[in-house]
Formats: sequence, structure tokens, C-alpha cells
Amino acid sequence: MQPFTYEKATDQAAAARAVAAEKTAKYLAGGTTLVDLMKLYVETPTKLVDIKRLPMAEIRREADGSISIGAGVTNSAVAYHELVQKEYAVLSQAILAGASTQIRNVATVGGNLLQRTRCPYFRDGISNCNKRTPGSGCDMATGFNRTAAVLGTSDRCVATYPGDMAIALLSLDAVVHVATDQATRKIAIDDFFLLPGNTPEKETSLSHGEIITAVSLPRIDGGTKQGYVKVRDRASYEFALASAAAVLWMDGGTITQARISLGGVASKPWRAKETEAMLAGKKPDSALFREAAAASLKAATPMKYNAFKPELATRAIERVLTELTQAA
Repeated sequence: MQPFTYEKATDQAAAARAVAAEKTAKYLAGGTTLVDLMKLYVETPTKLVDIKRLPMAEIRREADGSISIGAGVTNSAVAYHELVQKEYAVLSQAILAGASTQIRNVATVGGNLLQRTRCPYFRDGISNCNKRTPGSGCDMATGFNRTAAVLGTSDRCVATYPGDMAIALLSLDAVVHVATDQATRKIAIDDFFLLPGNTPEKETSLSHGEIITAVSLPRIDGGTKQGYVKVRDRASYEFALASAAAVLWMDGGTITQARISLGGVASKPWRAKETEAMLAGKKPDSALFREAAAASLKAATPMKYNAFKPELATRAIERVLTELTQAA
């Protein structure tokens, strides 16, 4: 691990100033991803600003009916919160499908959003990786690419976004709240994550020094059916080969609106907009689910070792839709 300086933040503005003032400074919260990458010399910050003690660990109902989840709330606290389980069940399910209990007890909402890919070529510290060393190449593209993305890739990077929580947040149209020492702004979660394009090292729309302060979930009018399906090599502490989060609004036996997001198959949390459009106004039907699910994978570009992923993602969508509508 490279030597670094350490500072405890006394308030949000001071933390933002401290990180903004040093190009290679980083925020430290739970540290469940950052510290691992520091041990591997993949992340080499010269300064860590500890924000664990800042007042960002509250979940509350807002006046407009939305809920605000502080960036410092642990994953476990989100997953088991009464409001989340009752109104945003897909978020609880997604969080509980990820990591281990011990990690969820420490990992924070803000840190979870910023976790970096599990691509082995990124993490090994020696392979050519444009995320780690811009301009060096992408060994994953021509290497053992079984876990690589099939949607949203570029010739610079084929790595997947690894998380579960953000997949559910995307299906809930979450908004990420960020701040500097002087200003605040809101970012729709689909705009928060960036496609790799020519700059795969830039994964989010955050500017250096901006701090995630909260995530808000809009009020859901009317009852919904929500679910999360994760397909992985093993049941315990494993990242998705494909996952699907679904939120369905139904009127009688008809799907009036659907929001579906995919994980494990794309370079960022991926909204299955083609599937959503095909489901609106339709009655649940296995043939419809198959056709609608496949529509969102038509643009997939599989490689030598991950040609199974489009079909796996299609089946994940089918499964979550079937489970939710059979429970009607």
C-alpha cells in the first residue's frame, strides 16, 4: 500500500475542500472497495479524507412523499429499513443479494455507487487496462472475457459495472445528490454513470472533490410489484453474471407501466427501455415476456467467452416478470 496522509472531516464543506485541493485525494467511508484496491496498488491516493462521522446517515420521508437516503447510511440499514421494505422492496432485495452481511454492515450508499469494476485485468495491476492506465489497452477484450459486458462497451473497455444496489435504484428513477463546499446539484442516476467511450477511466459524472450526500427515491403512487433476480456462479458473495430489477404498475390484469434495469451485462447500470415499451398496456404472457426481454439484448455484442450472456439476461428478465405477475 502506498503511503498516504489521513484526515478526519469535521464537516461536509471542509471535506470537499480537502479533497478538491489535492488531485489524488479520496473520500473514505466504509472503505470496503477503496482499501482493497489500495492494497493491490490499483488505487493510490496520496490523501484520505474520512467522512464516516459526517451527518449523512439518515433515512427520512420528505414533504413531497419521496424518501431521502443519506450517503453514509450502511447497506444493511437501507435493506432492513421499514420504508424501503414496504415501498421500495426491489432495493432491499438487490442489496441483500450482494456482498456478505459483514460487508453490508460497513459499506455505505455513497461508496456502493462508486465501487469499481471487478474485471480481473483491472485489479491485477499488471495487465493493460485503460481504466487503470489510460491509453494502455484492454486485455480483457482479447483475454478471458467471460465476465465482460455485452452492452455499452467500447473498443477501449469491456468491463462490467459490478453492483446490485444501483441496478435497483435505476429501476426506481433515483436521484443522486452531490455537493462541493460552495454548491449542490442533483443527478438522475442514469446520468450519474458514464459509458466508457474513449475515457473509460471516468466512470461517473462527479467532478473531483464533489461528495455524494444522499440518494432520493421519488414517491411511488399506487401499488407496485417489485423484484430482483440475480444469476451468479455461486449463491454466496458473488457478483452477477446477469441480474434484472423490475418495478411493475398493474391495473387489474394489465401492466400499465414497467421499469426494468439490468446488471452484470453492461458497462453501467442498464435500463431495458425496449422491454418496458413492449410491456406497457399488455397482459402478462410468457410469449410476450420472452419477446420483450429479448428486445433489450438485440444490441448486445458478446465476445469469445461470454456469448451466453444475452440469453442469460433475457431469461433473468423473463423470470422476474413471471414471478411478479404470477404473484398477482
